[in-house]
Amino acid sequence: MDLFSSEKVINILPFDGTTNNHGIILSKSEADFYFKTLLETIPWEHDQAIIFGKIITTKRKVAWFGDSEFSYTYSKITKKAKIWTDELFALKKIIEKETNETYNSCLLNLYHSGEEGMAYHSDGEKMLKKNGAIASLSLGATRNFSFKHKKNNQKVAVILEHGSLLVMKDETQTHWLHRLPTTKKVTSPRINLTFRTIEL
Repeated sequence: MDLFSSEKVINILPFDGTTNNHGIILSKSEADFYFKTLLETIPWEHDQAIIFGKIITTKRKVAWFGDSEFSYTYSKITKKAKIWTDELFALKKIIEKETNETYNSCLLNLYHSGEEGMAYHSDGEKMLKKNGAIASLSLGATRNFSFKHKKNNQKVAVILEHGSLLVMKDETQTHWLHRLPTTKKVTSPRINLTFRTIEL
């Protein structure tokens, strides 16, 4: 089977946006290598958000990398990017070739088990390129991922496997929310890399 065949890329949203499921784009040995290396070498930190005026520290951990040390603000918290590691830069090139897009930054999330997830939200920060592509690479545990339309609440679900790629673009963030639901069935960690474009 050709892992890199574009014929398997499908838009999973029925309307109001484009979210392409590229399926598994890395071989198991490649995915295993990047998962182990990132897990052990990335300077992971607990994420923080300001909610109703209070600083909330999440169980999941994050890291922020990019072309330069620019700042990025989400959930009212500002982070400064670190320069790409060799492994992250290599993954960026792989994903740029796969998606025919370019990216200048990456937000990494480490979920230690299925008990850690993300509530419904959209990535609508003003610093992000309007309707730009956000490429989400999954490494580690298989997790469910779901979308909900902002007006009619229609839902779409997809399974994200080790080495798989999901790309949200066009008007997806305008019309759809997305989440990583929690589950007690998953006991192993997952790393999610979201490559994106910050407009400076």
